[in-house]
Amino acid sequence: MSKFDIRTRDGLARIGMLYINNVEIHTPAIVDVQEHFPSLADRSHTNLPLSAPRLDADKYYVSGTDPVSFHPLMVCPAVSGDVVMVPGWRSVFGDSRRATEYLEIIHENTPPDTARYAPACALPSNVAMLIATGFDLFDYIAVDLATLHGKLCMPEGEIDASYLEMAVCGCDGCRTHNLFLHNRIALFREIAIVRAWIKMGQMRELMEQRCRLHTEQVSLLRRLDRSPLTVAMIPVVRASRFMANSAESMTRPEIAFFEERVINRFVPSRNDVCVLLPCAMKKPYSTSKTHQKFRQVIDGRAHEVIITSPLGVVPRELELIYPASHYDVPVTGYWDREEFAILVDYVAAYLAKHRYERVICHLEGGAKAIAIAAAEVAGITLEFTCTDNRPSSSDSLRVLNMALNDCRKFRMDVIHGVLAWQFGELVDTKDWTIRGPYPNQKIYEKKIQVFSIDASTGLLRPTMEGWKFISGYRVTISDQFVPHGDILAPGIISVDPVIRERDEVLVEGQGYIATGKAVMGADEMIRSSRGVAVRVRKTKRS
Repeated sequence: MSKFDIRTRDGLARIGMLYINNVEIHTPAIVDVQEHFPSLADRSHTNLPLSAPRLDADKYYVSGTDPVSFHPLMVCPAVSGDVVMVPGWRSVFGDSRRATEYLEIIHENTPPDTARYAPACALPSNVAMLIATGFDLFDYIAVDLATLHGKLCMPEGEIDASYLEMAVCGCDGCRTHNLFLHNRIALFREIAIVRAWIKMGQMRELMEQRCRLHTEQVSLLRRLDRSPLTVAMIPVVRASRFMANSAESMTRPEIAFFEERVINRFVPSRNDVCVLLPCAMKKPYSTSKTHQKFRQVIDGRAHEVIITSPLGVVPRELELIYPASHYDVPVTGYWDREEFAILVDYVAAYLAKHRYERVICHLEGGAKAIAIAAAEVAGITLEFTCTDNRPSSSDSLRVLNMALNDCRKFRMDVIHGVLAWQFGELVDTKDWTIRGPYPNQKIYEKKIQVFSIDASTGLLRPTMEGWKFISGYRVTISDQFVPHGDILAPGIISVDPVIRERDEVLVEGQGYIATGKAVMGADEMIRSSRGVAVRVRKTKRS
């Protein structure tokens, strides 16, 4: 009998607590197969390739106690808390197309609160990717086989055991020239490192680093970026740093998610004049000296839109929202063709959707070239005000000021823009007031506080009174469920399907409402039988 509680999520990767016969296992983890899964000793032919036909799967895959064997062609009998074993995973790990297809099937057909076990598969060089794709449990079989074949295992790959003499990692195995011990320590240490990066919310940054020496992992990462499975699991925002240090950073699903909402949900504060501005190293942009100069010259006479890599388009109203206020990118002055094409698509889509009467391009270099190409696609004409390839120079700022001479001043409505991006709601906020030091501010309708700003993510946190302006993002709990704190998944009967992890939600039940933050996405809330679904901030009973 096993139970599995997920404590932390980062995309498909999880940190959890697995209970097997009252033994606690902190996942991701290495398990002693003989101790925890003794039933495997009596099962034959369970290492069936995932590509095997249905007839063979029916013949050899017999359900028993933990772990429950899973084959993509069969209905998975696992229930909440079970351990699901995927035999033969190593045989498809090098085929990114098949691996992605099977991962989609595994995640769709197993309860989200089951622990997933990849037997005889984990090496220090691939376990980070295994965890990043949703596996929780591993064993020492693969590293022990590597030892028998005279291979020294490291996160960078498997090399000849003769390099053990060089004490490449300084572990006890290296110091005592014990290859068996080194390989086991290397696997244990890599899992511990991955667990720390999940906790920091930077699993993706670790994966972009770890996959560099393994072509099959780079291929898998790229395919997963385009998979509905990965897209569905990303949280609405994070509070961690977003390091855009590789080509794969450009295809991170959260970028496409952010831009899709910028294009299709966000509504600019005004549509007469727009100024395209360069990004800044300091975040949020408005705290940088360069952008303070821009804002002083523009003085509310135009809508400010920042053009940046890897995001594409960041309206000034959204500069606090992840990842706009969290990313860092190496500045080289060179924009490669793939990066250029991706950014042109984002900028063109934005300009085509949000039609301004005038678009002023106050850009230079690669950003200017992107704006020109995007304007051609969108069918608009740009006005240029950067005269000497230095947007912040006195001459460029003078030309920008002259271009805005006849433009009326207009108050930028940050709250209106964020409400549209975050909740898809177009709310009349012209009489609302913002109080407090930036960015830790509170929003009032007359004298009633309706929202506060989460400075770590840029999202709005509704008060009970603020929820009257939002029609969705509801979680309904059973009348038989009486919450005494956070909302657990078993008590939930319906969820707005747009809800993602870290969304602000309103929980409703018989004589009970609560406002808080989603810990799970909508699908996981409905399909899970264990775990906290919503961290409650405030409750109200009637």
